Amino acid sequence: MSHHPQTISLSQAIADVVRFLRWSSFTVLYETDEGLIRLQEVLKRHGPGDPQIAVRQFLPGTDQRQLLKEVNASSEFRILLDCSVERVLPLLRQAREVRMMSDYHSYFITSLDTHTLDLSEFQASHTNITLLRLVDPENITVQRVVRFWTEKEQYYNRSLGVTAQTVRTETALMHDAVFLFARALHRLYFEPNGSFQVQSLGCDVGNKWAHGFRLASYMKINEVDGMTGKIRFDTFGRRSHFELGVVEYFAGKFQKVGSWELGRGVARTQSASIDAMDRLQNKTFLVSSRIGEPFLMHNKEPGEHKDNDRYVGYSMDLMKEIAKVEPNFQFEFRLVPNNKHGELVDDLIARRTDLAICDLTITHEREQVIDFTMPFMNLGISILFSKPVKEETPLFAFLKPFSIDVWIYVATAYLGVSILLFVLARTTPGEWDNPHPCKPDPEELENKFNLMNCLWFSIGSLMGQGCDILPKAVSTRMVAGMWWFFTLIMCASYTANLAAFLTLNRLEGSISSAEDLAKQHKVKYGTMAGGSTASFFKNSNDSTYKRMYTTMSQSRPSVFVNSNEEGVERVQKGKGLYAFFMESTSIEYQVERKCDLQQVGGLLDSKGYGIGMPVNSPYRTMVSGAVLKLQEKGVLQELKSRWWKVQQGGVSCSEEDAKAPTEDSNKLGLANVGGVFVVLIAGTCAAFLMAVLELLWNCRKIAVQEKISPCEALLSELKFAMNCSNANKPVRRKLEQEDDDDDENAMPVGVSAGSFVRLGFGKLTQAE
Repeated sequence: MSHHPQTISLSQAIADVVRFLRWSSFTVLYETDEGLIRLQEVLKRHGPGDPQIAVRQFLPGTDQRQLLKEVNASSEFRILLDCSVERVLPLLRQAREVRMMSDYHSYFITSLDTHTLDLSEFQASHTNITLLRLVDPENITVQRVVRFWTEKEQYYNRSLGVTAQTVRTETALMHDAVFLFARALHRLYFEPNGSFQVQSLGCDVGNKWAHGFRLASYMKINEVDGMTGKIRFDTFGRRSHFELGVVEYFAGKFQKVGSWELGRGVARTQSASIDAMDRLQNKTFLVSSRIGEPFLMHNKEPGEHKDNDRYVGYSMDLMKEIAKVEPNFQFEFRLVPNNKHGELVDDLIARRTDLAICDLTITHEREQVIDFTMPFMNLGISILFSKPVKEETPLFAFLKPFSIDVWIYVATAYLGVSILLFVLARTTPGEWDNPHPCKPDPEELENKFNLMNCLWFSIGSLMGQGCDILPKAVSTRMVAGMWWFFTLIMCASYTANLAAFLTLNRLEGSISSAEDLAKQHKVKYGTMAGGSTASFFKNSNDSTYKRMYTTMSQSRPSVFVNSNEEGVERVQKGKGLYAFFMESTSIEYQVERKCDLQQVGGLLDSKGYGIGMPVNSPYRTMVSGAVLKLQEKGVLQELKSRWWKVQQGGVSCSEEDAKAPTEDSNKLGLANVGGVFVVLIAGTCAAFLMAVLELLWNCRKIAVQEKISPCEALLSELKFAMNCSNANKPVRRKLEQEDDDDDENAMPVGVSAGSFVRLGFGKLTQAE
């Protein structure tokens, strides 16, 4: 009969604990070949698609530092250690010498007596040490037996030197075996038939004790609570029930976090896991970051700044808010040398820092090597582009509906039609009328379509105002009809285009989405080399984004930049010839402070910024919980508003836009119709000037006729003109008599009034 747990059962227990710890990859260090037998179940459960497991045997001798150095160089921080209890402490001391005893290193020791060792010298390292034990020091039976042993030794004036915490498994198994044997022998001795007899037997003789089989049967059927727990055997004499405690060592003590039973696996106890807050005692987190607005910047306020006071920004404030949620949380910022995102990831992989915070995007590639907290900011990729420069509205914007060529053609048509109408009106008899309808036989006929009237008729029709004279002949009416048709179409076209030009105030940019960029070759576009945005285009399954990445890779000079700041500067200098892909949060920050920039289009993807941590960091749950609390309280949004819109930039562009007077796109400003007023003013001024010239010319004639000075004539005419109440003007009789004399001396009518000679040279009465 065997009181010790079966090797196969121990192997199952070790495999279940590995699964309980959620170890996907680890290194196995074993001392003897017997250890591989205990680990066979662990190796069986590891499938071909799982991460690799390194299996290493101890080197000859006691110095295992070379072996530990090789394990440390492989960047493996989880060690499954199978060795005798005597070799545990020396091995852990050597691990400490090669810097393999940090709070990110985890050890699972299979020896059932590790809990009897004094591990206090490793307390400051915060190393995770998990182990199995068969003897529970808190078991009442263990405490009672140890107390009985101590009292017996004291009775004989001897010191035992054993406590419930230091009882070895072998000692407890020996006690349980003797105790079970004594119970069975006692039961056999007091059987009712009283057939128990003691018989001397030799070891060299093949005789058997008559009560041996019955004694073994009593031991198999008896169930007792021993120092190693409940003892029960199967029909083959193998122990069929036992319980192993899953224990973690932390803060100078062993704490039970679970229990294992055959067929049930590991069950977590009420003290589920060691509180992460206990790990924060006397620990200062090293936080790696990089300089980049507005996440982290140098503190430019006057005075001497030390430690974390040297920096300001969103990342610093976020860590301070986490420290308020977790009181024992202490941190120290440390910048990476070259200000690269990749350096932050490398530090986490090598466990040189505890946290990494900046504009660090959560990507699938990064999650393969580091862990992230829940996102503290959601974002996506968008386009940073320069705002189109608003051109000043030209003074003569009303001429825009037609091109210069069309205006020239319209003016030419106007002159041509007017001259043609004048020629036809003088040629056709239908346009010559009797100036005195009361005289049936007039001596002269009158033609109202002189050159000035033809020009007036054409311009009136073009402007849609009409005229007081109309053609009568068929030919002139045909010309007028075609001219009216022409002016109808031209006016309608002009009105439609004028409405579009004057009322459409919204500026249409040449680029409005990523697809627009992909379809053209004038505007270059790029992103930061080696960043998550470049990886998005490189690994995208979308044909458009793949084509854009190919275009960016083949562009010369290169469209990739080394930092977001360089990309922003390149957009500003590009003047609409360069677009930059970057995270939407960074774009929001830039457009708030650089009013010549804008965000174009929507988001190309959806992702978030998270706080990076080493893989399987014990602090991940604690930090993620703090971020979640800050999100629920609205602190994260408050921090973003503080650093995106208020600090480090004065008045933001959005605030300036809000203060600027809003223009209604349906209203026309003076700039749109200013040219019309200029034409009106110029026309009225020209009319006034013409009136002055006419007045001066008329005054000159009056001065000659009335034999007065021109000034007197001008003064007389001005006085009459200023008398606005008088609408009647007397006729100058002398001027009229001179006109009659001129008529008498005129050339006699030698030919018919309707003859061609008369049409060309006869005197015409002009239309009033």
